[in-house]
This record gives sequence, structure tokens and C-alpha cells, in this order.
Amino acid sequence: MATEGSQSFPPQFREWVEGFASRSPSRFALLVFATLIAVFTFLLSQPFASASGKTTNFADALFSAVSTICVAGLSTVDMATYWSPLGNAIVFTGTQVGALGVLTLASILGAIISGRLGLRARLMAASDTNPLRLHSGPVSEGQAIRLGEVGGLLATVALSLVIIESVIAALMLPSVLAAGYPLGESIWFSFYYSAMSFTNTGFTPNVGGLEMFAGDYWFLTLIMVGVLLGSVGFPVIYALSRNLKNPRKWSLHVKITLVTWAILWVGGVIAYLLLEPENSLVFAGMGPGELTYQAAFLSTMARSGGFNLVDIGQLDSSTLLMTDMLMFIGGGSASTAGGIKVTTFAVLILAALSEARGRSSIEAFGRTIPQDVLRLAVSVGLWGATTVAVGALLVSEFTDAAFEYVLFDVISAFATVGMSTGLTATLPDEGLYVMSIVMFMGRVGTVTLAAALAASQVGQFFRRPEERPIVG
Repeated sequence: MATEGSQSFPPQFREWVEGFASRSPSRFALLVFATLIAVFTFLLSQPFASASGKTTNFADALFSAVSTICVAGLSTVDMATYWSPLGNAIVFTGTQVGALGVLTLASILGAIISGRLGLRARLMAASDTNPLRLHSGPVSEGQAIRLGEVGGLLATVALSLVIIESVIAALMLPSVLAAGYPLGESIWFSFYYSAMSFTNTGFTPNVGGLEMFAGDYWFLTLIMVGVLLGSVGFPVIYALSRNLKNPRKWSLHVKITLVTWAILWVGGVIAYLLLEPENSLVFAGMGPGELTYQAAFLSTMARSGGFNLVDIGQLDSSTLLMTDMLMFIGGGSASTAGGIKVTTFAVLILAALSEARGRSSIEAFGRTIPQDVLRLAVSVGLWGATTVAVGALLVSEFTDAAFEYVLFDVISAFATVGMSTGLTATLPDEGLYVMSIVMFMGRVGTVTLAAALAASQVGQFFRRPEERPIVG
């Protein structure tokens, strides 16, 4: 039965939306995000959005809108001084909307318009946790969320945003007050930092950014906690909220996400400690404790957080390359983080190990991972690598900066990280357009690609003769 709100939409429009969503959920999600970007580009370009009261040029408005909706965190303007209070509110709202996720958001809008959360809407929402839900055939039950639990997932997404950000903001407030800001401004800054950490965006609302809190390890730890909770993914939060003390009931997705995230985080800390102190002056003069904390902070932010306490452009080439790899992998599926996702990376590594051992199946935690999951992982990985390669080549045409800086900023855009060597802010309009496309494809492209591939798989009732090409 249609809800009261849905009656405001003409029946023909509701039927068109339902039909379009049924034929291609991934395209519907792309349309939703593209529409949101267009709306926020218009809003941010208006005089009321800037502190100066002047119209923002199209390239900067578009880039800011894409970075906001895709929770990328890159900017071409000073976020603390350029936008008016209303402009900052628009940015804040955009990050909250973008954090809901591509297909989950499309599902909610589809449900509002159609007046019900039907089977197709449930499939679309479930595909945000696992694109294989759109597969027409049987799917293994080692998945993050069962189809009947989609309503609980959507509630978890909304509650996660409200509860986690509110708690973190409340814990941050004493630190912001201690920094000397008035009460009203401190409350706003606390909620802003909390939202930007949980959504893995990385924007800062105050002049000087995190430098004002460089010695406040309580505040910085809260930033890391917010990034961690946002980057593991809503399915993991949902599963842990139900079975925190019973790991045996955790799905394979939850186990792979947590283990891979932890391994990459520890590996990143060790790599920063080994590589950077020997090669640059960024960590010069720091004691062992402070040095370890800085390495831990960087390793966390490379997951997609985007905040930084050091000048990224001063990092050594080897450290930049290692950060490139961490950013490209990103965080968990259906999270506020970007990248190809840790589960994609884990499946590729497990497949390589299985092949090296001569095993025909991919196994993890006592479960077998189907071959169609591997195909999706390979597709997402190749999609990401191709997007980064093409983006880096195009951006390099618009700047004389070293290619390692170009590659770093392009990967940061693709993985919606937000860290920059300083290159992005100096790019001409043409370069900003390329970076905007990279951010869009990085945030929306991977999951919709996986969903489209899963939905397009059909049964094949014959096999052609085999022939083995030479590989390697």
C-alpha cells in the first residue's frame, strides 16, 4: 500500500521509476548520484554559499560538489574560510547524504517514490552490501546481510550516522573548547569533525585544521575511531551490533573485512616507521612514542580518512608509493571508505595463494568462495587500475608536477581519501574536471560495476572447446 508521501508523485512517474529501477538498479543509482551532484553544484555555485557573497566558478563548484557527495575530501578552496555558514551547512549535508551509499540511497529514494520497499528495492539495498544479491541464480549464504534483513540494514545505516557521530562529537567537545573556541562554534566544530571522520571525508572547518589539535591525542584518537567505524562498513557494524561477543556467528564477509583491515593497518604502521624516518625530515625530532602514533594516524587515514598532520608533499617517494597502495585498497564494502575494498583485495590474494598451492578452490575460515566472486573481484580491481591509469595520464597533461604527485592525488581521488600533495588545488579547470570524473567513478563506479555484472550474468547451457593460451 502506498504511503501518504508517495501520493505526491504522479502515478506515471512512480511507474517509470519502478520500471527503470527494475531494469537496471545500477543505472538508477548512477542517475541518483549524478542528480545529487548537479543539485549540490548549483547550490555551491550560488552567492549565498560563499563567504565573499560572490558566485563560485563552475569548475570549483562542481569539484566541491563531487568531492562532497562522493565523500572524497579533496578541495580546491580553503574549506574553513571560503564557504559561508550556509555553504558549510550544504557541505555537511552533502557528506551525510553521500555516506549513505550508492545503492542504499537509491533504494530509499525508490521506496519513497513508489511508496513501498518492494522486492526490487530490497535487492538494490542488499546489493550495497553484496552485489551478488542481484544474481539471478542461487547465491551462497556466506553473505553480509540476508534479503529479509534489508530493513534492519537501512535502520542500522541511519542509526549509525546519528548515534556514532553524536557520541564522537560529544567526546570531542571538551577538546575543542580547550582550544579556545566559543561554545556555539565548538559544538559546530565537534559535529563537523565527527561527521567528517565517520564519513571518511576529511574536511576541516577551522582555520589551521588539525594543527590546532596536533598535541591533543584524545581528539586525534577520536578522529581515528570515527574513520575506523566508517571504513569497516555498515554490514560489519550491523553484524557486530548483533553478535559482538559471538565471533562464530560472524559471516565470512565480516571476518575477511576485519582481519584484512587489521593486517593492512599494522603493515602500514610498520612500513611508515621503517621507510619515512630514514628518508625525510617529516618525522624529525619525534620521540619513539610520538613517531609510532604519527605512523598509526597516517596508516588509519590512508584507509580513506583524509586527515593529515604532516605535509604529504614532503613525504619520501617510497612512502608515497606505499600510501598509494593502501589508498587504492581502501576500506570495507558498503562503507564510507573508497578504494577497491579490502574484501576485493583479500579475494584476489586468496586466489593467488590457492593457485600457488595447486588448489582448484578458494577457501577462507572454513568456507569456499565461489568463482563468480573471484570474477567480480578481478573486474573491480581492473576497473580501479584502469580508472587510475587513465586519470593519471590525463591529469599529467595539465601539470608539470612530478608524476609521483600526480599518481598520489589521482589515487586519493579514486579512493575518495582526501589527502593531497598540494597538486589538486593548483590544477586548471580541465584537470579539475578529470579529477571530478575520477572521484565519481571511484565512489560510484566500482559497486555499480559489480552490481551490473552480477545482474547481467545468465545461465549458459553449453561449453565451447577448451584451449589454453600461454599466461605469464
